[in-house]
Amino acid sequence: MKHLSKFIVITLGLSLGLLLQAHEMNPARLSLEEGDDGAYSGLWMFPINAVGLPAEVSFTDCQEENRNLPEVQGKYLVSNIEIKCNETLKGKEIAFKGLTRLTDALVSVKFSDQTTFEGLATINSPKFDIPDEVSIYPTSYFWLGIEHLLSGIDHMLFVFGLLFLVSGALNLIKTITAFTLAHSITLALSVLDIVSVPQASTEAFIALTIIYLALEVGDEEQYESTPWLIAFGFGLLHGLGFAGALTEIGINNENLLLSLLFFNIGIEAGQLLVLPLFGIVIYLLKTEKIKIEVNAFASYFIGGLGTYWLIERVISI
Repeated sequence: MKHLSKFIVITLGLSLGLLLQAHEMNPARLSLEEGDDGAYSGLWMFPINAVGLPAEVSFTDCQEENRNLPEVQGKYLVSNIEIKCNETLKGKEIAFKGLTRLTDALVSVKFSDQTTFEGLATINSPKFDIPDEVSIYPTSYFWLGIEHLLSGIDHMLFVFGLLFLVSGALNLIKTITAFTLAHSITLALSVLDIVSVPQASTEAFIALTIIYLALEVGDEEQYESTPWLIAFGFGLLHGLGFAGALTEIGINNENLLLSLLFFNIGIEAGQLLVLPLFGIVIYLLKTEKIKIEVNAFASYFIGGLGTYWLIERVISI
């Protein structure tokens, strides 16, 4: 019976990994640049793994001059798009049809006066007006950071596993701070092209960190003095994973540092959102009222997911 339980939990982890991989969240991206006499050109990028047909974008008081058939580029279907407006896109509406809860749309417009606009359309807010006075702060990257953390199940699973190894509030603060600092460092270095690591290899190594963490959780020994060391070391790898996702989404190079800062703050905000929930779940599981081997089952489950991701990512290299 004990071996059957292990098999069931590991199989559940592998199956969940397949399901989550199939529904990975990537935002669509519309980037436009203003030319002469109200003409705009750019790219409309829609994620290949999105459920259903690609979403459509339309412009109020503007005429679409050209759009080629989409071509596969990485994880996206990419189309060149050209529109003509009577005056300017400022003050006009952009609307999207076909967005889902797993697919938002990041909008970036660069105007001829060197101002830029950043916006985020969702299934609940599929259209918006571009303001006459655009903001200098790329706040959309903050929400993308939160979305990426919450949709990055491998990153959340690693944070969840870390909580099993931490003893005491001070160690918890040190551990989360170390993880945050580490992935912030490599996120910045990668986006600024100071460090370059193949994304497929990075994702495979992240899966390895999850498997290693599962083994540590299974040992049922908490790190009383230096849990932050493992968090910092593996956080460096996870930062490269965040950077790869941000590069695929596309970053506003005119506000590169601000876009990077807001994206990173969004990741931290998402992390702070899930930590209390993870803590409560672990506390409840470890109460005497629940007669299960919590660490063992958590180890099998985390290890099952990590094993699936490792196999899938190594094959893709």
